[in-house]
Amino acid sequence: MMRKAFLGTFIVLLCHLVQAQHRITVAKDGSGQYKTVQAALNAVPEGNNKPVTIYIKKGIYKEVIVVDATKSFIKLVGEDAAKTILTYDNHAGTRMPNGDTLNTWTCASFFVYGNDFSAENVSFENNAGFTAGQAVALRIEGNRASFKNCRMVGFQDVLFLSGSGVKHYFRDCYIEGTTDFIFGAATAVFKKCHIHSKKNSHVTAASTNSIIPYGFVFLDCRLTADSNINKVSLGRPWSSTASVAYINCWMDSHIVPEGWNNWKNPANEATARYAEYNSSGPGANSDARVKWAKQLTTEEAKKMTLQNILGTWDPEK
Repeated sequence: MMRKAFLGTFIVLLCHLVQAQHRITVAKDGSGQYKTVQAALNAVPEGNNKPVTIYIKKGIYKEVIVVDATKSFIKLVGEDAAKTILTYDNHAGTRMPNGDTLNTWTCASFFVYGNDFSAENVSFENNAGFTAGQAVALRIEGNRASFKNCRMVGFQDVLFLSGSGVKHYFRDCYIEGTTDFIFGAATAVFKKCHIHSKKNSHVTAASTNSIIPYGFVFLDCRLTADSNINKVSLGRPWSSTASVAYINCWMDSHIVPEGWNNWKNPANEATARYAEYNSSGPGANSDARVKWAKQLTTEEAKKMTLQNILGTWDPEK
């Protein structure tokens, strides 16, 4: 019996040791192993395929951060979503010291290329300013990225879900911006998120490939705007087969009655896949919506489940 008890205690201690080895703390005041998030990410070995948690203490971390494609299963945990801020002020058109000019794909503050990345209680920000043009806060290229209780804030092109055929999940997140501030080719579910517009423009600009069944799906979300904003569309198609759906979402009066925009190309009306179900609030107006967008039936809406959209990947586990 004593031998079994000793063995059990040893296994518990070993598990705690393994967990400790895969947790890194970042703190600007030097109380962690690293003072910058990128330094902590650099410490993760290439080819990593085991869970690594990087705990980030409160502070403003001004740095361009890259999660390399060779580093998967990295999880960022902030001390406080509103006070753990990862930020930079890059924007399209900026000339770099090496002579390169930043564009939509290269102007992000935070890049995710690795698979199975996740984050909780973190703010991803681009503070280039209202007039800077394209200035991405978070660009995701890797597969199966998950965000819970995070903030994505900036102005134009805040959240760039650039990978075609990859899948992501956002729950209880706050996302704000001006023009096309949620855009890209990926499949993504936004559950109980707060989407806030700061300009008369468009919420989404999906570029979903025609062979991908789902683009952006908003479930039980809340759409609001600054008090002076009154002409915002739910989306315009960056590609002709863009796919966006709002299910059981509350919309304030800033959403235009017609709901959607064809991006000055009537041909997009025959191919864009735009849909709503049970929208509520002052901005919900099913009778006035454009005829080329769809009002889903109850049976069609019931098919918009995490399993149907995300497949075998369950980000809630």
